[in-house]
Amino acid sequence: MSIEQQLATELSIKPAQVAATLALLDQGATLPFIARYRKEQTGALDDTQLRQLHERLGQLRELNSRRDAILDRLREHDQLTPELERALNAADTRARLEDLYLPYRPKRRNKAQEAREAGLEPLALEALQNGALPKAKLVQFLNAEAGFADPDAVAEGVRQILLETLSEDAELIGTLRQRLWQQGAFQVRAARGKADPDSKFRDYFEYAEPVARVPSHRALAVLRGVAEGVLKASLHLPESLNGWPEEQMARRHKLRSAQLDSWMQQTLQQAWQKKLRPSLETELIKRLREQADQSAIEVFARNLSDLLLAAPAGAKATIGLDPGLRTGVKVAVIDATGKLVDYTTIYPHAPQKQWDKSLHTLTTLAKQHGAELIAVGNGTASRETEQLAQAVCKSVQQNIQAVLVNEAGASVYSASELAAAEFPDIDVTIRGAVSIARRLQDPLAELVKIDPKSIGVGQYQHDVDQNRLGESLDGVIEQCVNHVGVDVNTASAALLRHVAGLNATTADNIVAWRDAHGALRNRRQLLKVPRLGPKAFEQCAGFLRIRDGEEPLDNSAVHPESYPLAEAIAASCGLKLQALLQQTDTLKQVDPAGLEAQGYGRYTVRDVISELEKPGRDPRPEFRSVQYAEGVETLKDLQPGMALEGVVTNVTHFGAFVDIGVHQDGLVHISQLADRFVSDPHAVVSSGQIVLVRVLEVDEARKRIALTMKSAADTAPTDAQRASASRPDRRQANTAPVKGSMADKLKAAGLSAWRR
Repeated sequence: MSIEQQLATELSIKPAQVAATLALLDQGATLPFIARYRKEQTGALDDTQLRQLHERLGQLRELNSRRDAILDRLREHDQLTPELERALNAADTRARLEDLYLPYRPKRRNKAQEAREAGLEPLALEALQNGALPKAKLVQFLNAEAGFADPDAVAEGVRQILLETLSEDAELIGTLRQRLWQQGAFQVRAARGKADPDSKFRDYFEYAEPVARVPSHRALAVLRGVAEGVLKASLHLPESLNGWPEEQMARRHKLRSAQLDSWMQQTLQQAWQKKLRPSLETELIKRLREQADQSAIEVFARNLSDLLLAAPAGAKATIGLDPGLRTGVKVAVIDATGKLVDYTTIYPHAPQKQWDKSLHTLTTLAKQHGAELIAVGNGTASRETEQLAQAVCKSVQQNIQAVLVNEAGASVYSASELAAAEFPDIDVTIRGAVSIARRLQDPLAELVKIDPKSIGVGQYQHDVDQNRLGESLDGVIEQCVNHVGVDVNTASAALLRHVAGLNATTADNIVAWRDAHGALRNRRQLLKVPRLGPKAFEQCAGFLRIRDGEEPLDNSAVHPESYPLAEAIAASCGLKLQALLQQTDTLKQVDPAGLEAQGYGRYTVRDVISELEKPGRDPRPEFRSVQYAEGVETLKDLQPGMALEGVVTNVTHFGAFVDIGVHQDGLVHISQLADRFVSDPHAVVSSGQIVLVRVLEVDEARKRIALTMKSAADTAPTDAQRASASRPDRRQANTAPVKGSMADKLKAAGLSAWRR
């Protein structure tokens, strides 16, 4: 099949959709632009489908490139036969391609090659054909100069040829690979002298599981232990298949077991144990790692997307507090646009204990700058600092709210070149407080400035393929930024560079043009920005917003190329466009079919009408903050059965970690997420979601908290749940709506009654 046909088959879409998408990609169109503004051509493929297509396209083109290189090399060395060429052209995986090429690959001089040069290959072929070593002929092949001075040496030379021949048989390798993957056991044990009962890998000192069913988090844990020299891992076929590989080798050459002499049986055994099994073991463990990497990367990407699309508190003056004890609490005041307007450091906690002075300082700042929010970082002394913030809220005669915010990555941003360029004369610690305040105003705009791997929502993120991880996370950021849209007049260059069609240079140029000429009044002015030509304008214009500009549609997701359609929609309602935007109920009378008859695309018509109903709307959820229980600040304050509100900080394959305000995330095991069976935790919870949980068990020594979201109170954590509840990092505290079976039931009954 052609690449287009293969993509259509694998992704269950039409070949025409694939062809249209490939044409757009080859013309330089970006995935966000294609997903939103080229639905007519692609048949409305969504962003996820397009990213799958794009990723698989790269793999298939890489496979074809490798195939062409192999064919060229074989032709160059006059090794390409018609049968081999057909087999190579039919190979649909990289493994199959390499299996076929294996006998022809350049290799170091080895014992098999020495035996062939000494003329032993005919004897080896005869032995393989008959299933027995022709001992009577060994003396005919003596060659002392080549190192084959006696019959035993000749027999060993023949064996080396057979071992290489069997280990390079593409069909045999494929059969053995499939069986080993389907039925092989992944066996793990402690390395010699490493069986420390207190080791974090102790659960894997005696562990075995079918390799095809090893969960990604378990595979990555084992492979980390192997890398650290604590564990040893191997693949084995079950005992019931002992002798099966040798049997397959014999069948490949039409040999029956009765034909094989002891020498040939030993040769087949050595081919499996010394050649085929080790190479396949290495390959399949690599495959296990790649699958685990992919699964972990997908989890990381979903968690990151949830955080980036979390509800923004909005454009409100905010005080950011970066808590600390001895070094004090760093204070940064930012205005509604995120600009730093004031900063200081206070010392409300031990050893200085300047509580009253600190309260007075914060109250003064709140009144002076009209603060509506106080963002408290959730690090050391966060709950104590939150109490101070609540005291400020009570003492200030204005509408002001204190919110505990995840500070993960704030220190990374504060020490970055980006922060240094933005605040060259401000101390690093104050920059952290600015980041905390801004991420409450708009998580997306602030978190894009930080390496996603520093936000702490990944699983074994430093163990997985870093290139694949980086590409995936960059794609998530691009998808989220373009889904929400960007205010071109207030966005930072760090945010603008993720807009479809823009890059670091054009993003910087937009900011420079803005600084030199003032705010953009319409989208067409983007064409005046250096290096931003018509193609880049086409790609980015629909994702950039201009509030209070000359053209009302510039503050919407309607692309400039569809402005005539918007005017036609208004005309069909008997209104001017400006009037239509103020009377959106009128859109109900629009007949899409009539507009389609005028030549406008069906998907475009519906998208424009949908956008005109709520122009400039933010697709993210409504802001809400988590309410941590008063008096519950450390592990010692927790008791089994206690009901608490918390925020999901990380979702994994085995459950979800929840911040309940005690500086240590608790684990809701997958079996405790709902009253029903749950196969995928993401189907129940998401990062940043506010949930209601109950404490099952607290292990102060190991700093582990077992939680449940079930409505029944009689379920105790299992050993597997305790083992999985490894100590998590502090992560995102966010503001997504509550959902899930337990939450729904409790909300229906009333949260306050449930807490009692």
